[in-house]
Amino acid sequence: MGASANSTIEVAIVGAGLAGMSAAHHLSEAGIRRRIIERLDRPGGHAVTVSERGYRFDRTGHLLHVGDGAIRQLALKWMGSDHRLVERNSAVWSHGVYTRYPFQANVHGLPPQVAYDCVMGFVEAQRRDHVGEAADFEQFCRATFGDAISDHFMIPYNTRLWGVPPSEITAAWCQRFVPRPTLEDVIAGAVGLERQLGYNTEFIYPTHGIGQLSDGLAASLGDVELGRPARRIDSASRILSVDEEEIGYDVLVSTAPLTTLVSLIDDAPDDVRAAAAKLRCTHLYYLDIALRAPCATPYHWVYVPEAKYPFYRVGCYSHFSPAMAPAGHACLYVELVDRAEPDLDELLPRVADGLVEMGLLAHREVIVFARARRIDHAYVIFDHDYYAALDVIRPFLADRRILSVGRYGGWNYSSMGDALRFGKEAAVEAVALLEGRRA
Repeated sequence: MGASANSTIEVAIVGAGLAGMSAAHHLSEAGIRRRIIERLDRPGGHAVTVSERGYRFDRTGHLLHVGDGAIRQLALKWMGSDHRLVERNSAVWSHGVYTRYPFQANVHGLPPQVAYDCVMGFVEAQRRDHVGEAADFEQFCRATFGDAISDHFMIPYNTRLWGVPPSEITAAWCQRFVPRPTLEDVIAGAVGLERQLGYNTEFIYPTHGIGQLSDGLAASLGDVELGRPARRIDSASRILSVDEEEIGYDVLVSTAPLTTLVSLIDDAPDDVRAAAAKLRCTHLYYLDIALRAPCATPYHWVYVPEAKYPFYRVGCYSHFSPAMAPAGHACLYVELVDRAEPDLDELLPRVADGLVEMGLLAHREVIVFARARRIDHAYVIFDHDYYAALDVIRPFLADRRILSVGRYGGWNYSSMGDALRFGKEAAVEAVALLEGRRA
């Protein structure tokens, strides 16, 4: 430990999102002395719920998908008995009609020529000989789904979601998150036989919003230090500066965005800083909208690939749980394409008209209020510099006994269930490092 530290701990944890709090839980279970600090005045990171005038809003759709049985049981304990198991009901709005999600396996209901082109394009793509891996996500889409499915949905939707052309993104991120139907799936979907594909066919949702999970986890820990941003890290001496306190640690677990972590490390070498500067992510603006009437469609969320709409996805919190809005009312989130700060007076009428056209609202006057929100770190961009940059940063962090984990700490694309798992894995690794030092 460095001589200037005025307190010491075995493991210091930066960030009290799901990954950081999960790490804290599992470290405590292992009997490890640890502290967890959070710069904000509430725990949960992006997994929080805010209330206004009887309406509840998450930070867009935060739904719990957990494959690990042990982690699932912990999550259920933390959120309490007041939760629901929900079967996904999602759709795509294009060509003036709703089709089932995923688009690539559910073209029934589209204009006949469009549906025909999509099916035949998929068949032709399966017949082609593909040499080597796709160079980018656009090539992956065309090789996997064919040109029509790519042009009608995969390319325009993902351009709107990521904020960059799919040609700038590698195909490596999508193996788990982009459903790849078989020919049988595509034909079944073309004639109206529903197929539920994808990792998120069902989800767990707390009755009063996803913040219920974060609040329950924080309460179980009992010692999350809120409103305490990390100021700097001396990685050679293993000292974390928080406010006026210098905390000596043996292992540091960070769930701060990886770029932020590198900027905090005083002694990070130039090549690590240069690599971090190449990492890209996009921020996101979205609207939380309160309605004085129920949402007029049954969908949990809807994908919107067409350029004429200023949003690419709409979700209904009150379809996740009726308790998210007053009885007979509803609340939505609307994810915006434009990354510029929205002018709500100009934007809201356009959004409302789109929602009316989609049948979500009967008329504009159904809207009680709307709030514009921003997520600073929304989507990590898996561009062509991504893996080379991480190959420089990760060995340096490992050498300094720093575990950077979570969706943004690990700089990846993952779910809340993954965040809980990442925290558990970080705890296991931290224990191994501590035992190795003691041996």
